[in-house]
Amino acid sequence: MKRNRFSSRKRISADATELGRLAIGLAESGSKIEDLFWQKRLAELVDRLLHDGAEEDLNASLDRLFDTHAMAHDDLADIVESQAESCTMLDRGQDFDVLLIAVPVLGWSRFSIPATAIPQGLLQTLKVQLGAHVFAAGARVALADYLYSPDQLPHSFVDTWQLLQKLGAAALAGCDLGVDASSMPETNRFLSDTRYLVGALAVPRGMPLFRWNEEDKSTREAALKEWVRQGAPCFEPLLTGCAYQPLLADAYHAACRAADSASRPYSLNASVAFLQATLGDSADNLRAIVGGFHDKRLEEYRIGFGPRDEDVIYHGVVWPLLGIEDETTDVAGEIEGVLRKTGLKEVTLLDQQFPYEFCDDCGAPLYPNIEGETVHAEMPEQDDAPSQTLH
Repeated sequence: MKRNRFSSRKRISADATELGRLAIGLAESGSKIEDLFWQKRLAELVDRLLHDGAEEDLNASLDRLFDTHAMAHDDLADIVESQAESCTMLDRGQDFDVLLIAVPVLGWSRFSIPATAIPQGLLQTLKVQLGAHVFAAGARVALADYLYSPDQLPHSFVDTWQLLQKLGAAALAGCDLGVDASSMPETNRFLSDTRYLVGALAVPRGMPLFRWNEEDKSTREAALKEWVRQGAPCFEPLLTGCAYQPLLADAYHAACRAADSASRPYSLNASVAFLQATLGDSADNLRAIVGGFHDKRLEEYRIGFGPRDEDVIYHGVVWPLLGIEDETTDVAGEIEGVLRKTGLKEVTLLDQQFPYEFCDDCGAPLYPNIEGETVHAEMPEQDDAPSQTLH
């Protein structure tokens, strides 16, 4: 009888293998000159793979390096992100640096948070405000005429690169990008969520992109202050019935990471405000229970909210770990600090390790209660109750 072969480790393509070789060379480089040598070759190969739509090769190399060489993985990830969100384009014989940008807006509402088309007049107003307070003088700007939810953003490097090409061409042509929303995925409904304005900047090669890149101009902090003061009212027609907070425009991947980080404390503040408004009670009468949920490692904290004098959980928030955060990082202390600033007097941090599990029936996260058990978050009966899960 013919014997079955033992399963072998999944092979990866020659291009994915070459990506790994170049990334390891960069990680082990001992000089800036050698760094540039490896970076140039990596960028050229990544550009070709993005152009060819070879998403699998990019991910296969990143996955292999994640298991075998952490520093090379990070170096390759930086270059793949950079090549997916930036490029050089030629217009009338002149080279332009083109950067894909995102402008996050944090929001919460008892009703749905819109992901919606942006009318042309409002799009032009947003461009004027961004140009006045955030972008460098003379930068050409194109915006997509749609306010994206996280579910609708490009989720692959190739998709991101393709959006860069469209928006970059629009910026050089002096127009904006029309978005066909009919093919967009449905937006999940959350009490607190992020919306994104997406666009591209084009500047002559080597010139400043943002106000804080210019000599004797604004700092990032000053730019954010003026953008919030002058630009925030522009979103009111798009986010009816929502409380919202615009963040600073930045390169696409950096802006998305900043939004992920800022959305965590924002969602806690939104939860307390929501519970106070819905229950007609003060923060003094609420309690929060914080527990760490583990798979192979600590994956996230979950916060259950309920009345201070009852053992029930009305609402829940997931606080995922980001970047280098792990068991040694005082994330729980950060969560407690945010909760106490909302006015909560009773915040309980549980030491036990909870399993990284979800409800078998509906898939919702389970939240810790004061007894150290995991339970569903269930609001008291009321009309038009939103989802009990927050980003």
